[in-house]
Amino acid sequence: MKVVFFGSPAIALPALNSLLNAGHEIKLVITQPDKPAGRGRKFTPPPVKVFAENHGLPCLQPEKIRKDEKTLELIKSANPEVNIVVAYGQIIPASIIYLPPYKSLNLHFSLLPKYRGAAPVQWAILKGENLTGVTIFQLNEKMDEGPILTQVETPILPRENAYELEIRLSHLGAKLLIDTLNNLDRLIPKEQEHSQATYAPKLTKEQGKINWQESAELIDRQVRAFFPWPGAFTYLGNQRLEILVGQAIPGLMPSTRPGEIIQIDKSGIYVGCGQNGVYLIEKIKPEGKKEMFAYAYSLGGKIKPGMLFS
Repeated sequence: MKVVFFGSPAIALPALNSLLNAGHEIKLVITQPDKPAGRGRKFTPPPVKVFAENHGLPCLQPEKIRKDEKTLELIKSANPEVNIVVAYGQIIPASIIYLPPYKSLNLHFSLLPKYRGAAPVQWAILKGENLTGVTIFQLNEKMDEGPILTQVETPILPRENAYELEIRLSHLGAKLLIDTLNNLDRLIPKEQEHSQATYAPKLTKEQGKINWQESAELIDRQVRAFFPWPGAFTYLGNQRLEILVGQAIPGLMPSTRPGEIIQIDKSGIYVGCGQNGVYLIEKIKPEGKKEMFAYAYSLGGKIKPGMLFS
């Protein structure tokens, strides 16, 4: 099929690559503009642009696709049979959505209608879901509300973080996308149960701040859900520490203040939480430094039991 592909981050690449490998003709790639990144704030292209350039695919980067008449005309000139959208990052107007004969299909990383929105993987982990999956649905003008064509579910592994789960879902979704296109004429769209919808809004940096009065299980989900961004963080004195890896320790410990360091050994730093729970910090990243094992940090920073994370 002739395809116009909309996507920006690395998780869109398995779908784009699978389309090429399956013999579909990518007429045009639409992605976000280059944005400043890193300490030097150097303008950096999105991964989909890099992929497109490396594979000789024509690529456009409209600032605001809803108001870009030139992009609309170029899409019309490409004459696609279908638009494929994977984590593009902008609202696509109706003039583009309904243009091709097969209109526009969106690959979403949740089991719709659950977790509509920008951060479905993160919120599924944060809410303690055991299952998630990928959905391919017909795009319309509302947020993730279009009729469903295909879905496949998968378990969320006990210690899986958002980065790992997104990668796994991106490959699962790429396979489902090819299967969906192969059977497109035989699939019957199914309306979503809108009354069952839940939402996954964009994350903010402040959401990563750990409240040690919460249970160890909730803190564990927070650390996994917010890796790599916005990162789960706490403070020891004036130093900001990002917690990269850890786990809730089953069983109750003697009553301690939430945030108090209970014990330190080669496994890491054990911290008291709400409900007399314990969270083990295994890997940590002090502000302005490289990541390290929590035990090594404790030795270098002269961390001792009784000290308090704020």
